[in-house]
Amino acid sequence: MLRLEPRPQPSKLMSLLSPVLALALTAILASILFAALGKDPLQGLSMFFVEPFSNLRQITGVVLKATPLIVIALGLAVCYRSNVWNIGAEGQFLFGIVVGGGIALWLTTHGVQLPQVVALPLVLLGGVLGGMAWAAITALLRDKFNASEILVSLMLVYVAQQLVNYLVFGPWKDPAGFNFPQTKNFDPSTFLPLLLPGTRLNIGIVIALALVALTWVFMFRLFRGFQLQVGGLAPAAARYAGFSASTSLWTALLVSGGLAGLAGGIEAAGTFRQITPHVSTGLGFTAIIVCFVGRLHPVGIVFAGILLSTMIIGGELGQSRLGLPNALTGVFQGLLLVLLLACDTLIHFRIRVRSAIAHAH
Repeated sequence: MLRLEPRPQPSKLMSLLSPVLALALTAILASILFAALGKDPLQGLSMFFVEPFSNLRQITGVVLKATPLIVIALGLAVCYRSNVWNIGAEGQFLFGIVVGGGIALWLTTHGVQLPQVVALPLVLLGGVLGGMAWAAITALLRDKFNASEILVSLMLVYVAQQLVNYLVFGPWKDPAGFNFPQTKNFDPSTFLPLLLPGTRLNIGIVIALALVALTWVFMFRLFRGFQLQVGGLAPAAARYAGFSASTSLWTALLVSGGLAGLAGGIEAAGTFRQITPHVSTGLGFTAIIVCFVGRLHPVGIVFAGILLSTMIIGGELGQSRLGLPNALTGVFQGLLLVLLLACDTLIHFRIRVRSAIAHAH
């Protein structure tokens, strides 16, 4: 029989192999699901993991989708390493779109012509401040009233979504938009410049990679990042050292909210170039999976972001080409997270085979 035996110390090898093992198990279960749906498992897996890289258009689509996931997940990694459980990055992302997109819409509606080097930073800064303001609500309620940041941040997601709906169905609706719930297209001065002409890929990915480097420096080379991680790993030791729990809470949530809001600004100015009710397809929640698959490490988050965006693009291709259900992508993402958490058990425990005879004795 099998039993789990505690390791003397956590296994660094299993920490690296756990995501790979979880992905392999997800692929096996996905094959079973494809077969149950009457589809060829190999064709289904190819559609999810190979087809998104079949041509330049698909590859740029993967990178474009990975950009907001990486940026949001970087902020979440700072939170989770600080033992602050921000589950509402989706709401901070949406409010970043509202504020950043609102600035772009105001410039467009009022005919204010600014150079792109001025207008674009204004939009992105608006996204950052919007995300920080939304996260500050959670920080305030946790700090002053000891409210659960998990519940507060999660409930604020639905408030943000309803706010977006109100604006695009009401005061911000394009009067020349044939009654569709959407704003005007933003002025080109607010657009993110394209990275590859002829594709939709913009410089958002360059911003994301720069943030990866900055987050790594913040978390592993600056004293403030050290304080946050000590507070997350050993709250009693942090208090003994004189680190402020309140300061750590506010820092973690404002950094996380600011990055989620920046992702919203990047999406508003780079991908949609207007605001609609469907500006997010749950990217803030998907980023939580990216964060854990990437081992809460900035570099790992890049690879995890590419993996999850590949699954999203593969799901869209599977829906259009194979007639697969739209919900299948969400199922695979959930499976990947659950299996990752299960495989992480092997970091602290090893599997031992124990014979039935020895067990009887």
